[in-house]
Amino acid sequence: MKVPFTKMQGLGNDFMVLDLVTRPIRLNREQIRRLADRHFGIGFDQLLQIEPPSSADVDFDYRIFNADGNEVEHCGNGARCFARFVHDRGLTDRNPIRVKTVKRVLELALQPDGQVTVDMGRPMFNPADIPLRASENALVYRRTVELDGQALEVEFSALSMGNPHAVLIVEDVARAPVEKLGMALGAHPDFPEGVNVGFMEIENRSRVKLRVFERGVGETLACGTGACAAVAAGRSRDLLDESVVLSLTGGELRVSWNRETDPVMMTGPASTVFEGSIEL
Repeated sequence: MKVPFTKMQGLGNDFMVLDLVTRPIRLNREQIRRLADRHFGIGFDQLLQIEPPSSADVDFDYRIFNADGNEVEHCGNGARCFARFVHDRGLTDRNPIRVKTVKRVLELALQPDGQVTVDMGRPMFNPADIPLRASENALVYRRTVELDGQALEVEFSALSMGNPHAVLIVEDVARAPVEKLGMALGAHPDFPEGVNVGFMEIENRSRVKLRVFERGVGETLACGTGACAAVAAGRSRDLLDESVVLSLTGGELRVSWNRETDPVMMTGPASTVFEGSIEL
């Protein structure tokens, strides 16, 4: 069976996008892993599935699968690509559009300059919502991990943007041990569902540098939920202003959050790389 697909990217975070509204198919975990392989498949960080709405209050359902074949709760860069895809394909002319993920409903709006703004919802700091095994809610947590055969105490903020995040503040993000420490903290037993690990260097209150180690993928060129988590973590500790530009390996995102009332808003680019079909 030949399956048509679209390859898209948001700041280098790349996706295989499937339209299951007009052509419903079902992929198993092993098929997704083969498709994600950058040597023998298409290659992507996540697979995005666009599905018919499961309730009357949304326009589409939105499912995300990591390169390892596991379904995840949220992907901000993918959400921007989702909005661009359904408009370019004529699946909707609504703007904004509402899409349902595993845990929440997102609102996606195309801007006149071609960028996409995503209402990412409010961050959740309660340990049970992340989830994180902790006796109480704290601004900063400390856990011990093994790195290069030695015990290392790690200090981080923890929250959920619909998926779990740990955010570390570092002096020099270019020299941070993203892969080793991201893998070690991501596998800590106090994160029962794993965790995405962000490494944030604060240049000033309105500008930061960020690298993210994503569970099930590894370090990516950009992570939308990771960018939102970094700003939420910094805002909760009064280290950042309401609107922040984040410099990621793949480019820049703008994230804003009013702690009192507003959801986290993220704005950035999304574009199509190519279209094709592949035999399953």
